[in-house]
Amino acid sequence: MIEIVRKAGPWLRRWAEHVAAAMLAVMFAAFIVQIVFRYAFNFPIGWTSELTVTTWLWVVLWGAAFVLREREEIRFDLIYAAVGRRARRGFAIVTAVALIALYGLSLPASVDYVAFMKVQYTPYLHIRNDHLYSIFVIFAVAVIARYVWILWQALRRPDRGSAGADAGPAP
Repeated sequence: MIEIVRKAGPWLRRWAEHVAAAMLAVMFAAFIVQIVFRYAFNFPIGWTSELTVTTWLWVVLWGAAFVLREREEIRFDLIYAAVGRRARRGFAIVTAVALIALYGLSLPASVDYVAFMKVQYTPYLHIRNDHLYSIFVIFAVAVIARYVWILWQALRRPDRGSAGADAGPAP
C-alpha cells in the first residue's frame, strides 16, 4: 500500500500543481479583462472581480492543501532551529496533535456552515456559496491528513526530529 502511494504521489502532486497553475491563469485573464474593460472602454464589469477573488481563494487553499510542502511553509523558527533533534521531535508531536485536534474539532461545524451556504449565490456568476467555500472543507481535511502523517513519522522515527524538511511524505 505504501509503495502505491509513493509511486502515485509525484503524479498527484504534478496534477495538483497543474490545477493551481490553471486557476492562476484564469485569475490573470479575468484581471486583464477587467483592466481592459475599465480603462479602455470605460465600462467596469463586476464578474471579472468576482472571478478573480474566487480563484484567488481557491488557489491559496488548494495550494496550501496539495502543492505546498511542509518544508516550504513560512515559519518563525528561531527557537526551533536552536534546539536539538529530540526537542524538534517534541515540537513536531505537540504541533501535530494540536492542529489535528483543532481542525478535527472545527471540521463538523465547518461542514455544516458550508452546507448552510447553499441558500446564497454570488452576485454576478451565480455560483452557489456552498460550492464556492467547499474548498475550505477540502483544505481542512488535507491539513488533518498531513499532520496525521507528520505525527506518525515523528512517533515512528525518533531519529527524524524535524516536522519540516524531514518528516513529510517523500517528494
